[in-house]
Amino acid sequence: MIPLRYHLLVLLSLTLGACATKVSERKRTLYDPKPTHVQTGIASWYRDHRTASGERFNVNAMCAAHRTLPFGSKVRVVDLKTGHSVIVRINDRGPYIRGRIIDLTVGAARELGTYHRGIAQVRIEVLREIPVLEKPNLRTAASGTKSKKPASPNPFAFLFAER
Repeated sequence: MIPLRYHLLVLLSLTLGACATKVSERKRTLYDPKPTHVQTGIASWYRDHRTASGERFNVNAMCAAHRTLPFGSKVRVVDLKTGHSVIVRINDRGPYIRGRIIDLTVGAARELGTYHRGIAQVRIEVLREIPVLEKPNLRTAASGTKSKKPASPNPFAFLFAER
């Protein structure tokens, strides 16, 4: 006859396994409030274009083209007329029209509210990402020191302890 503690171990394992399925979580990104670089000028939008970074162009993506910023840079674009802003990722080169500083995708231009105007006076702020700890160790984070009690190597040891 199989002891009750083995049945409990199997039941506990199945329960924990069912809880371990990962629900899709949206990654939260924090940015330093002080931008590393600020530029003011005219923004426009573009579509149907191959990107200089090599990735497939997505007209609805929150991306933009800039002449000199590195690919992957995050930029806050602020419409100076309305005060609305969006954060876009630089994945292309341009604009190639004199006087313009950034080309937005159609999706970014719609989000910013500049799509129907075509061009807009904007301020771009190059952002620096702040690293976020995915799952902080709350036991050590609260006290600022490591726990004095070592963790048990087997979390199910209590099930096999002799009585």
